[in-house]
Amino acid sequence: MSKANNDTSAVPDWAAVFKSLENWRKKILAVPNREDTAVTTIAEEYEEEPDKPWAILVSTILSLRTKDEVTRLASRRLLEKATGPDRLIKLGLEEIIRLIYPAGFYRTKAANLIKISNLLLENYKGRVPADMDTLLGLPGVGRKTANLVITEAFGMYGICVDIHVHRISNRAGWVSTPSPEKTEEALREKLPKRYWKRINGLLVLYGQNLCRPQSPFCSRCVISSHCQRCGVERTR
Repeated sequence: MSKANNDTSAVPDWAAVFKSLENWRKKILAVPNREDTAVTTIAEEYEEEPDKPWAILVSTILSLRTKDEVTRLASRRLLEKATGPDRLIKLGLEEIIRLIYPAGFYRTKAANLIKISNLLLENYKGRVPADMDTLLGLPGVGRKTANLVITEAFGMYGICVDIHVHRISNRAGWVSTPSPEKTEEALREKLPKRYWKRINGLLVLYGQNLCRPQSPFCSRCVISSHCQRCGVERTR
């Protein structure tokens, strides 16, 4: 690995990293009953649908602080009834809560989805805007959600950094940053643009299965030659 000129973090062979991660992903998803990350799964289910941006926005909001298996089921239940912001409003708060439970902070998310729906209908003809700054202005939408929407729904360039991307990027020594926001900034400088859209889906799945927060499975790691194991005290 070569060192970056402006900090002490490392610049790996990105092509090798992503090739290894993609191959690993194919193998793990070939296992029966194994599913991809929640938002990616919903995006694939709505790939040919005109309401794909809406589905991704909803599922991403529900995914915050919520396990993937819960997010998938809650998203499907809600989207079956609320195919757009107008229909979501008609459901009413209590019905939305019932449909998304037990997603984390389900009451807050239900209230925010109603506020978002009203704003979309009032200002954007009921459509999800393909603009980062506009998305960030919606209730309950942070950089993770906005980046996932522009990349998954509109195919635009963005780097979605959640806890898994932040943890693994710092653990591997690719960046040295105190927060997901700073990790996104650093990766925008270091990561070739062709990998921006894929890093979230790959590292989230990897973080859920191998590169765990505590005692990661380093013995089974497919990118160990590109990882400095920063801060790792115990491994499996």
